[in-house]
Amino acid sequence: MREFGLVLLCLLRISRKGVQSNSWSVHVPSDVTGELGKMVILPCTFTHPYKAFDRTLTAIWRIKEPYNGTIVFKCVSQSTSELCKTAISYKNKYKLLGNPRHKDLSIRIDNLTWSDSDRYFCRVELAGDIHDKYESRSGIKLHLIAAPRIINITVSSNRDHTFQARCTAEGEPAPALTWTGSPYPNLTSTTSTSHRVTKELRYLTHDGKYTCTAVNSHGRAEGAVYFYKFKASDSSFFMILVLVPLGVKVLVLLAILSFTVFSREGPSSAPSSLVRPQLPDCTYENFDRRHGGSQTLPGGRAVPRRS
Repeated sequence: MREFGLVLLCLLRISRKGVQSNSWSVHVPSDVTGELGKMVILPCTFTHPYKAFDRTLTAIWRIKEPYNGTIVFKCVSQSTSELCKTAISYKNKYKLLGNPRHKDLSIRIDNLTWSDSDRYFCRVELAGDIHDKYESRSGIKLHLIAAPRIINITVSSNRDHTFQARCTAEGEPAPALTWTGSPYPNLTSTTSTSHRVTKELRYLTHDGKYTCTAVNSHGRAEGAVYFYKFKASDSSFFMILVLVPLGVKVLVLLAILSFTVFSREGPSSAPSSLVRPQLPDCTYENFDRRHGGSQTLPGGRAVPRRS
């Protein structure tokens, strides 16, 4: 009698599973983990009460909340012989991996960013005499992980003429920041927002190198900054560093000006003793024409005029 009861219970369970497989259901994991900058797969499978379905099928993925959340992916298949054609893919980073005709709506998200960390809901719609549709209510929570990365490290002065070093890093889980280097006071402050952390090192007084280290369970990162405070006792050395290059520039400028002036003047004239004087034009022929006599040469000699 006991064995008969066990057999009956097994048959009842099988019967229930068979009924469930012929009704609506959606199967998704509660959460999925992806790495920043890489890709992740969100699985989703479903069942429907039809043995065969050869009408229009629509697959939809939305975020934030079911039924009314923002649609980030949508594809439509008109028949079993047609692939599901993408109609919506936000920023072109969502790709269909499964086959909706085989009851698989799984998608892939490429190049993960911090904004992709959200809750996702898959939905299937079957067009017919009665428009059947089914959507997951709980959805999939996408978690992101990331190794630490230092995104900013600086030294700045305050209004009271004191100096501080600031280091900002990001990662998931949020990294722990530590300062090392030259002796410094234990005056630090830390602020954090989600996956980003900032730690300040206040009232810097010693010159040298200060290193910021960010660590979480996925790795570590380092960044360094150099701090040198100007001192009055070193003013003479500072003036030398400033004036020496300035003096060199002045000398170079004078040399260029001298060369320019020399090139414009051209070569110097030859001594007057070596230059042959230019003789004036001879006017003796006109003189002879006016007087009709003989042509007089320099020195008083007269030359008879030839007819």
